[in-house]
Amino acid sequence: MDSATWATISRLVDWLDAHDTNAPELTRVLRVLKLQEEAGEVAEAVHGVLGANPRKGASHTWADVERELCDVILTGMVALATIAPDPRAAFAHHLDRVADRSLG
Repeated sequence: MDSATWATISRLVDWLDAHDTNAPELTRVLRVLKLQEEAGEVAEAVHGVLGANPRKGASHTWADVERELCDVILTGMVALATIAPDPRAAFAHHLDRVADRSLG
């Protein structure tokens, strides 16, 4: 991720923090849990693409799935920026480890 992306994430975290009335530890937990909510929306969109819910039928498109996946990524970045002192370095380090392990 480039520095402009992480700068935007930092601005979003600052905005969220400015509107947050929870204790810091609760904020951290809620932002991590938000990932599960967003992942559920991806699953709902996939079900909608496949028409897997007979009550709703074909209610979504792959573009909807794409948007929901972006929400998951964004939410994960916000959560990481909330709990990690240097989220950019934490992500880069983890990505390198996964790539080394997977790609050799």
